[in-house]
Amino acid sequence: MVNALYLYFGINPNKAMIKVSPQARDQVAQMMQNDGVDTNSHFVRVGVKSGGCSGLSYELKFDTDLMENDKVFEDNNVRIVVDKKSILYLVGTTLEYSGGLNGKGFVFNNPNANRTCGCGESFSL
Repeated sequence: MVNALYLYFGINPNKAMIKVSPQARDQVAQMMQNDGVDTNSHFVRVGVKSGGCSGLSYELKFDTDLMENDKVFEDNNVRIVVDKKSILYLVGTTLEYSGGLNGKGFVFNNPNANRTCGCGESFSL
C-alpha cells in the first residue's frame, strides 16, 4: 500500500526522501557524541504533528525503536526514520542547521509548505 502511494505521488521509495545538509550532519554527529548515543543503534526520527501557529509542526528526536510502518532513509551518513503519516508532508525536505545570529537550531526546508510561521517550527500545506 505504501509503495502504491509512493508511485502515485511520484516518489522513488529507494531514494532519500529527506536530505541532510553537511551542517546538519555535523550537528547530529556532535549531539550524539555529546549525549553518549551509539550511532549504530540510534537514528534521527522526523515527523509531523498537528499544532503550532501554522497548523502543523515538526518533530525531531533520537530514537532506537522502529515501528511497523516506519520508513528508513539515509542521506549524508545520517539515518532518518519517518512514520507513515508524516511521509507525504516531508517529501523533498532538507534538514539544515543554522548557527547564525538569527538563532541556533535545526531548520526544515520543506518545499511542500505553503506557509510557515516566523520561528520556522510550524507550517501549513
